[in-house]
Amino acid sequence: MAYASLTDLEQRLGSAVYVQLTDDVGAGVPDSDVADEAMRGAEGEINSFLGRRYAVPVETAGEEQLAAVLKSVTLDLAEYRLHTRRPTMPEDVRRKREAAVRWLQLVAAGQAVLPSSRELADNPALAPAGEVVGSPRVLTREEMENL
Repeated sequence: MAYASLTDLEQRLGSAVYVQLTDDVGAGVPDSDVADEAMRGAEGEINSFLGRRYAVPVETAGEEQLAAVLKSVTLDLAEYRLHTRRPTMPEDVRRKREAAVRWLQLVAAGQAVLPSSRELADNPALAPAGEVVGSPRVLTREEMENL
């Protein structure tokens, strides 16, 4: 599941900048493979943070605010990834990425929440590895020392 599309990315950047940041051969047309790699990297980065608390990818169906937030963060990170491929980095792009990562860190730490009207699924990989099963301990180590 993608949080944003290549069309979203092109609309965010504008067609001219989209071509400039993705066209490595000078053909004057965007390279969708380059853009797709930036998007997948951005979504992976998001999931690496959100996966500390939630099952990823996060299901956004029916959750407009959640979908909008994740789309915006994805585009911020993808835009930054595309700009790192060129010699100059606009300061506003750097600031947007830093803000996105700070927010993701807060969500991962439980200090911020994802805007959702329903409870989001926890990451099953974070469940306890096992449980203690059996009757309670009869004697402690200290009690056994004097036997």
